[in-house]
Amino acid sequence: MTGDGRQDGRPPRDPLAAADSVDALLASWRARRPDLDFTPVGVVARLSRIRARIDAELERVFRAHGLGSATFAVLVTLARIGDERGVSQRQLMDELGLTSGTISVRMDRLVAEGLVDRRPDPDSRRTTLITLTPRGRELFERVVPAHLANERRLLAALRDDEQAALAALLRKLVVEFEGSRPPAGGFPRLGLTLAPAHAGIALRESVGLPAVPGLLVRAVHDDGAAARAGLRTGDVLSAAAGHELRCIADLHTALAQADGGSVALRLLRGTDEREVTVALDDECDATQPTAAARRAPRGEHAV
Repeated sequence: MTGDGRQDGRPPRDPLAAADSVDALLASWRARRPDLDFTPVGVVARLSRIRARIDAELERVFRAHGLGSATFAVLVTLARIGDERGVSQRQLMDELGLTSGTISVRMDRLVAEGLVDRRPDPDSRRTTLITLTPRGRELFERVVPAHLANERRLLAALRDDEQAALAALLRKLVVEFEGSRPPAGGFPRLGLTLAPAHAGIALRESVGLPAVPGLLVRAVHDDGAAARAGLRTGDVLSAAAGHELRCIADLHTALAQADGGSVALRLLRGTDEREVTVALDDECDATQPTAAARRAPRGEHAV
């Protein structure tokens, strides 16, 4: 069946929407290899093509101000987190996701250009502090309004509600790959470190287990609610309170709606499906996350 009632695994497409280059790509592949499901290409290829276009447009504005994207990232990060004392080179490295060698080379260049100052930390001989120079601050104040106007222009095809919806969907993917900690003001109520769905699928396939979308238990924190309920490392949480768990946001929603201080979890242990009811921890110092939560690796979730 085709059109709005198609039964080939593809979601129906708005008949009034213009077809794009990815539609043509998908149609070509489906005609040649109808045995394969190319649905993910509809998302990943579009993200890739849009990112390439956006990067080119952003670079155009940066070049107009004598900048590249790498220098712009340093300026805006220092403006966002810096103060009169400065920002440690280590903190700046972590914020930008750079190696120590890369951040050192980048700082050498920006110091030479007169955009940042670098000096030893008077409180620690092993720490270097970075601050914007007056020239760097002036450049930041000049380029950021132009940059924001450029980004606004690039999203002009989307209404405000569409931008909000797209941001929400992209947030789910960012959290999927970057990991998360308990929500602001919250605390680890289950006592688990979880791997996101894409990582769990890869790990299960690597040991010959069926691919199941869900949150993979990477660690069970001592004396936590999950440990008391008998959860184990390697379990896959597939549902909570009757709701499918595709991402950590789904679990947070289930925990927020938990009735009676407990939540019913459906999990897969190997190939064995189980139902477990977990009595949630109701009291915890939200300002002092557990050591296990602090140690949760980047790309995983503490909950």
